[in-house]
Amino acid sequence: MKYLITLFVSIFLISCTTQNSSKYTQIQYEAGACFGFCPIFKMTINPDRTAVIEAEHFTFSNERSKDVFSQPKEGTFTATIKQSDFDKMIALLEDADLKSLKNEYKNRNVSDLPTAYLRIKFADGTSKNIEDYGKNGTPKLKLIYNFMEDLRMNQTWEKINK
Repeated sequence: MKYLITLFVSIFLISCTTQNSSKYTQIQYEAGACFGFCPIFKMTINPDRTAVIEAEHFTFSNERSKDVFSQPKEGTFTATIKQSDFDKMIALLEDADLKSLKNEYKNRNVSDLPTAYLRIKFADGTSKNIEDYGKNGTPKLKLIYNFMEDLRMNQTWEKINK
């Protein structure tokens, strides 16, 4: 009986360790400015699901006025990403096969599009940085960008500075 209990405890501990390990040591998404009212922010997500968002303009507000640019930045916020959203984000990153993607995507025909920056640090010590002017690099990247931008609105962000 004691061997059976030891076996179950060992399996439980191994499964917990496996779930908490991640291929990523940091995931960062940055949404750059455009000539309109695009959200401008940088979000950093850690393997423990803690996240920080440095919000400049139009990140959380729906106000669409040029006067916003003369106001101070929105501030720095923190949250713990919901487990289901974190799992979905990891699945999107895995599906995109990030290491095989180009480092730069550009839409040279339009001059007022926002730029997405996706910066990934892997647990193996490597990193991948993707700059995507127009946020249209590949269909899978577009899904990642949309998901990351949705995190602004579907998580509980708390302001940590004024």
